[in-house]
Amino acid sequence: MQSKPLHRESYIKQALDLYRCVPGTLGHVRREDRQLAADLHDRGIALTTLDAAFVLAAARRCFRPPDAYPLSPIRSMHYFMPVIEEILANPPGAEYLAYLKSKLKKQAAVVISSRR
Repeated sequence: MQSKPLHRESYIKQALDLYRCVPGTLGHVRREDRQLAADLHDRGIALTTLDAAFVLAAARRCFRPPDAYPLSPIRSMHYFMPVIEEILANPPGAEYLAYLKSKLKKQAAVVISSRR
């Protein structure tokens, strides 16, 4: 069953809200991010695709070898475009995404508890 497409402004708001919550981002939105969200809406990219791209990219960044060089924060939603294109070409399974989300939540809990 196909869900009704979101109104453009609602899509943009939800896309930017998803982006703000991605581990490794600065947590704020720039004008270019807002424009990209509008462009993604116009291309018909589902929010579930954005969410999958955010999860996959965050997991790749988070679960690197401990001795790997530290990465700088993600400063733009454009960072995720290659992963969005990857997911459009080869969507990951729902179970795999759920697994990654679970791992990211556990990692976030470890980071929070280590700061206390």
